[in-house]
Amino acid sequence: MTDAQREVAEQHTAKVIGVTVAAAVGGFLFGFDSSVVNGAVDSIEADFGLGKLMTGFAVAIALLGCALGAWFAGRLADVWGRKRVMLLGSALFIISAIGTGFTQTIPDLLLWRVLGGIGIGIASVIAPAYISEIAPARYRGALASMQQLAITLGIFAALLSDALLADSAGSASSEFWWGLEAWRWMFLVGVIPAVVYGVLALLIPESPRYLVGRNRDAEAARILQEVTGEENPLERVKEIKLTVKREAKSSIKDISGPSFGLHPLVWVGIWLAIFQQFVGINAIFYYSTTLWQSVGFSEADSFKTSVITAVINVVMTFVAILFVDRIGRRKLLLAGSVGMFIGLLMACVAFTQQIGEGENISLPDPWGVVALIGANLFVVAFAATWGPVMWVMLGEMFPNRIRGVALGVCTAVNWVANFTISMLFPPMTEAVGLGIIYGFFAFCAAASFFYVWKKVEETKGLELEQMDSMADSRLSQFTAVRAAKDKA
Repeated sequence: MTDAQREVAEQHTAKVIGVTVAAAVGGFLFGFDSSVVNGAVDSIEADFGLGKLMTGFAVAIALLGCALGAWFAGRLADVWGRKRVMLLGSALFIISAIGTGFTQTIPDLLLWRVLGGIGIGIASVIAPAYISEIAPARYRGALASMQQLAITLGIFAALLSDALLADSAGSASSEFWWGLEAWRWMFLVGVIPAVVYGVLALLIPESPRYLVGRNRDAEAARILQEVTGEENPLERVKEIKLTVKREAKSSIKDISGPSFGLHPLVWVGIWLAIFQQFVGINAIFYYSTTLWQSVGFSEADSFKTSVITAVINVVMTFVAILFVDRIGRRKLLLAGSVGMFIGLLMACVAFTQQIGEGENISLPDPWGVVALIGANLFVVAFAATWGPVMWVMLGEMFPNRIRGVALGVCTAVNWVANFTISMLFPPMTEAVGLGIIYGFFAFCAAASFFYVWKKVEETKGLELEQMDSMADSRLSQFTAVRAAKDKA
């Protein structure tokens, strides 16, 4: 390769990275809006006089909005285009942040949480889909992982801003600027990244696949050539057109199949989505401040511990970005399951040693340290593997003809699983204790290892158009096995 060719290649790489970063700001909002409630949970519970179950519902109801947003995002994106749906997500984030910051009643709070959740659900589908559609296959894993990096940065920013606001005001419940409590400002700060997301959505190019679906072939070819550096853009457009024709009429019926009513590959995506939540990652990121206070940490130390955990989450996501296209998706998922199991088992054993009752409990030495090490080892393993890799897999594992519908279903399932864990965590903590809860999470981590080992195939280096043959192969294998069993 000559110097001139190398320079052109570097320019295209920079453009692809730039577009990816802009789209991934939706992931930042996803992480920020879903975790900002962490520092406000106790204050909301006290200010509105909520019980544990209602507190969990107030936190988790946003996730029902997420499932709703994820369900409709793919269809809206096919009709409106990826950019317009991103703008819708931005607007919902802004409305939710302002509404939650000034909320006065429980129904009011729940409404704004649901609207924000719809925005998160939209971002959770559109960002990985857009990135997978515009990224070249050789970089797609790393670029799709940018979505998860943005999520982790959003989580970090939310927890850091929570800690700074609580520290500046004296506590999360204390009054701060304009007579508003600090916890209200925790939500209002979210307006800033939401506006940035909207502006960037206006600046990035539309997805070539959407343009081809709208018969705007010349525009799609120009974007492929200018952004990704495609050498034969018109040939690439022809390839996309073949799959988009089949995809254009896709509906929920197209993901039906012989495996309990669904295509076997859709079940793989659904179980990946469930396992990613049932290992309990959001029990840490939604409730970590409350969690550490419940075992004897001060409010200030709990905020600091949550921020440190968020930093670890960000740093380890870079590991996934570096290795997802080298090692492969499947190996990273397997390694992550092992690491998560060890960390969760340590936390499980530590929490069985807690002493005291009700709100007067603590972890005696050395179990507080063991719980911290276990929880952070779990975050290390999750952030380097299951956190980003699941989204990479969902964005690329389905054939084009069902990608939009299948991705929407799996993402909605992910949010419903998230809702289930998030809502039940506070009351179950009170009912059975953290030891049993973390034991359940450890069991799910172990189960995820064996599921990936048996069911998940590698997708590293494959173009999206090659996923059709993989899906057909999976369906043929399943049908053959089913026929053999029926015959026996």
